[in-house]
Amino acid sequence: MAEHANVYPLRREPEREPQREREPQPEPRPQERQTQEPLWREVLGRRLRVLRQEQQETLSETATRAGISPQYLSEIERGRKEPSSEMIAALAGALGTTLIDLTEQVAIDLRRPGRTRPGDILALAA
Repeated sequence: MAEHANVYPLRREPEREPQREREPQPEPRPQERQTQEPLWREVLGRRLRVLRQEQQETLSETATRAGISPQYLSEIERGRKEPSSEMIAALAGALGTTLIDLTEQVAIDLRRPGRTRPGDILALAA
């Protein structure tokens, strides 16, 4: 003869409210995307890359002097990571500039009419 066990849940499942359908959001028009303000980390990253390339340095050389990994520096330059103020100061020092000068350069880049986008060339070395 088979035994039969009653199983009771220890917790009751919360009652769920019926999900409402989300209204589709319209995609931003191409003109709206271009007028969108760039993120600080993106402009900072582009400025750091320009400074590094003006000195004809590799990611590894600059990263070593700043005390970070080349991968992290690459992510900063691409605007993927938001570095701490201490890290920005270390990078500024590794690139032979001061934190205040770097901040001023980024502020100028942010104010520039016709702002640049990722991948744009900011300066050409002669």
